[in-house]
Amino acid sequence: MVAALNPIALKFGPFEIHWYGVIIATGVVLAVVLAMREADRRQVSSDDLFNLILWSLPFALIGARLYYVLFEWPYYAAHPGEIIAIWHGGMAIYGSLIASAIVFYVFCRRHQLPIWLVLDIAAPTVILGQGIGRWGNFMNQEAFGAQTSLAFLQGLHLPNFIIQQMFINGAYRQPTFLYESVWDLLGFVVIMSLRHRKGLFKQGEVFLLYVSWYAFGRFFIEGMRTDSLMLFNLLRVSQLLSLIFFIVAIGLWIWRRYNDPLLVDYLAGNQKK
Repeated sequence: MVAALNPIALKFGPFEIHWYGVIIATGVVLAVVLAMREADRRQVSSDDLFNLILWSLPFALIGARLYYVLFEWPYYAAHPGEIIAIWHGGMAIYGSLIASAIVFYVFCRRHQLPIWLVLDIAAPTVILGQGIGRWGNFMNQEAFGAQTSLAFLQGLHLPNFIIQQMFINGAYRQPTFLYESVWDLLGFVVIMSLRHRKGLFKQGEVFLLYVSWYAFGRFFIEGMRTDSLMLFNLLRVSQLLSLIFFIVAIGLWIWRRYNDPLLVDYLAGNQKK
C-alpha cells in the first residue's frame, strides 16, 4: 500500500491547518506582492489596487466555492455541513475568475481606474497563483486523470513523492494537476518576458494573452481529468468555458486591433509613404 501525504500541515488541539489552504494562501500572497510592484511601475495607485484586492479576494473565494457547490449540488444538499468545508478542496478556478471579474469591473468604474490597465497588471500574477494553487489539489489528491501505470509515471522522471501521491483509489493516476501547474507557470514566464516589450501589446492585450493561454491549456487538460464537474452529465463545464473564453479572448484581441485607427488605415492601404 502506497502511503499518501498528510493533508494537514499543523494541528493545534481541535484546530487543523491544511496544506491546501497554506498553498492557496502562498499563491495569493505572491500574486499580491507582484501586482503591487507592477502597479507602482505603471503609475496606478497602490492604495487603489490594494483596496481592489481586498474586495476581490473574499468574492473570489465565495465564487470559487459556489461554482463548485452548484455543480455538485446533489452531494451538498445531502451534506450541507460540507458546503463551508473548503479545506477539503472543491474550489473551482473559473468560479473565482468570474466573481473577480465582476468585482474588478464595478470597482474600476466607481474609482475611475483604467480597467484594461488594471487587468494587465493582475493577469500574470493570477496565472502564477493558479500554478501554485494546483499543488493544493495535489495534497488533497484532487484534479487527477485516468488510471495509468507506475512505469508511465516513472518514465516522466517525476520525484517519488509525486508518484506516491498519484496512487488514488487503488490505482496510479495521470497527474493532471501537474500538467496544469506546469502550463500555468510556463504562461507566467512567457507573459512576464513579453509584457514590457515596447510596442508589442496594446493596453488590455496582456490580459487577453493570459485568458487565451490559460483557456487553451485548460481545455485539453480538463479532457484528461476523471473528476470534472459535468453539465447534464454530458459536458465538462470547465472545458466548455475554456472554449468560450478562448474564442472570446482571441476575437476581442482581433477586433480591438482591427478597430485601431492606424491599423485600419494600414489594412486599407492608406498608410503614409
